[in-house]
Amino acid sequence: MKTKISVALVDDHQIVRDGIKSLIEDAEHIEVVTEAFDANEFLEKLQEVKPRIAIVDISLPGISGIELTKILSNDYPNVRVIVLSMHTTQEFVFNAIKAGAKGYLPKNITQPELIEAIEEVSAGNEYFSKDISEIILKNYLKQIKNPERVDDYQEQKLTNRESEILKLVAEGYSNQLIADKLYISVRTVESHKNHIMQKLELTSTVDLVKYALKNKIIDI
Repeated sequence: MKTKISVALVDDHQIVRDGIKSLIEDAEHIEVVTEAFDANEFLEKLQEVKPRIAIVDISLPGISGIELTKILSNDYPNVRVIVLSMHTTQEFVFNAIKAGAKGYLPKNITQPELIEAIEEVSAGNEYFSKDISEIILKNYLKQIKNPERVDDYQEQKLTNRESEILKLVAEGYSNQLIADKLYISVRTVESHKNHIMQKLELTSTVDLVKYALKNKIIDI
């Protein structure tokens, strides 16, 4: 009997994980072997189970999906990551690829394409949905036409809200205090912090503070 493709689901929404499972449960050659709410829980479970594929959301509480992908790529290279996200802009796609993702799919993916993506990535190939492939192609064509130009996704600037949150984080405000000050939820603050770190290619709050000092966003 052919070995089944083992899959892990990392998403902080149970309903999303259930939806993914329902899409692949009819595929006899694929099985979900573990699930996790966030990156830390998944990394703990990796001590017991080593799935072939990890289907990862980008917007996770705490460690982002991009950072988790980097960790898996460096420390668990046999676990191949497929990013499944509502974020399909060039910035997110290229950050995921740079982090080591072998596939990238939107959350409105169809069942046949999800199955195909799992099969292809498990076989050692890469898989990107049609829309994502078009983003990659457009960027490639831009580079051919403008070889001296830095990729657009590297030129992304922080939004006004992200700059505001960066300043408050660097000044020592907690997520809850930032949320209260800006009249937004703690989850929204965490999401903005993840986006900031992805854009600036930083990995921790300490790095954010160093960046803010270096760029004179705050004073010592």
